[in-house]
Amino acid sequence: MAEYKVIFHIDENNKWNLLLKNVSNLLKAIDIEKVHIEVLANSEAVKYYDISQYLNTDIETMGNLYKKGVKFVACNNALSAHDIKKENIIEFVDVVPTGVLELVKKQNEGYAYIKS
Repeated sequence: MAEYKVIFHIDENNKWNLLLKNVSNLLKAIDIEKVHIEVLANSEAVKYYDISQYLNTDIETMGNLYKKGVKFVACNNALSAHDIKKENIIEFVDVVPTGVLELVKKQNEGYAYIKS
């Protein structure tokens, strides 16, 4: 069976519900042992990871996806631009120095790119 690699990119807060639904639907459609999924948030979308902002973040769904192997990533430049402290982001979210560079790296590694 084929192995799949996908990076979901989000930069708008109002698209989080759609993104999480799309990731969930993808996991239902394929063997989770054969997929690598990363969700990269940059621009204003990093605010969703900030537990101090009370944005109705669906931490339960994100946690369930994380347990299935989905990696959640935040752009450090965006965190800085929005004055978000790393200690205020959800514990399982990784931080990369530059979101755009993360996208370039993942696409170079063969990840399919999906913009939400």
